[in-house]
Amino acid sequence: MAGAAFGQTTQPMIVDIWSDIACPFCYLGDTHLALALERFPHRGSVEVRYHSYLLMPELAADTKIGMNELLASKRGMPPEQAAAMSTQIAERGAAVGLEYRMQDAIATNTRAAHRLSHFAATRGKQHEMMIRLFEAYFAEGQFVGDYEVLANLAAEVGLDRAEALAALESGAHETEVDADLAQAQQLQITGVPFFVFDGKYAVSGAQPVEGFVQALETAWSTRSDGAHSGSAAAAR
Repeated sequence: MAGAAFGQTTQPMIVDIWSDIACPFCYLGDTHLALALERFPHRGSVEVRYHSYLLMPELAADTKIGMNELLASKRGMPPEQAAAMSTQIAERGAAVGLEYRMQDAIATNTRAAHRLSHFAATRGKQHEMMIRLFEAYFAEGQFVGDYEVLANLAAEVGLDRAEALAALESGAHETEVDADLAQAQQLQITGVPFFVFDGKYAVSGAQPVEGFVQALETAWSTRSDGAHSGSAAAAR
């Protein structure tokens, strides 16, 4: 992973990512972007920012339902089709070193996990937190709607567990999540992952690594000298 590019840099080129913890393609797309950044010569001048998106906002915070069961009951997908899709996702993930155990994934409302991501961002650990959340959800079958589980995950990436738990219990970072959702509407984002490079170039879906390399190169080549983007507002 190109970890250095996911931290703070001076005058960075911003890559904004809208994603959901419960989206298998978001995990894959994030990994493809990281691999692309490893090949990008200016990766030290790139900053990645994560934004919240809720694929299943209708689920209650205490909902616990198997992913395949959810696909069958709420999406009308036959069990055999859900199983085939899960196998395909697992194969794509394995190609880049990711483990998916879709049969163990527990679907729930992911707003709390997104609030934790924003908490981690205030401590310079958003990328690490997002990756740990993806792992917990897709590889380990952990219930990311539980504050205690989330606090444990926060501690595992080097955050203070008590501070993370206090933030979750207090409702902290609801404003940031709502702002992300509002901006997603403004940008007419209807699916994730959704990437905006330097506030100008939008890429939708878990593109191949080469596609992200091209997006990075295009965005970089069209920057004004010394210019850098602070938001994705221009990408419409």
